[in-house]
Amino acid sequence: MRRLIAAVAVALLTTLTLTACGGSSSSGDAGSTLPVKKIAITFNGDDVTPNGSDIDVKVGQRLEFDVTADKPGEIHVHSTPEQELPYKAGKSTLTITTLDQPGTVDVEVHDLDKVIVQLEVH
Repeated sequence: MRRLIAAVAVALLTTLTLTACGGSSSSGDAGSTLPVKKIAITFNGDDVTPNGSDIDVKVGQRLEFDVTADKPGEIHVHSTPEQELPYKAGKSTLTITTLDQPGTVDVEVHDLDKVIVQLEVH
């Protein structure tokens, strides 16, 4: 009887240990429960709105840029890895690869040599 109880105890402890190791969630999983952060960007001639604004973002939070532009161009996200996001004239929605490292991420339009926003990732 003792052997049976010992075997059951070992099996339970092994199961609990494996569950605890595999049960942790990564920052990407935690971010998926956060709402999508949408940022409206407007290009009109040589002007861009917003222009250098700081925007708070959670680690792992999904981001979308809703772009309205008078001509096509490309947004550059200085994240790791860096992202280059082409947009067309008219309206576009650009999805940003999840940011999984805290810090400041500049989002620029190189054609105009302007910072659109600085994402403060926490």
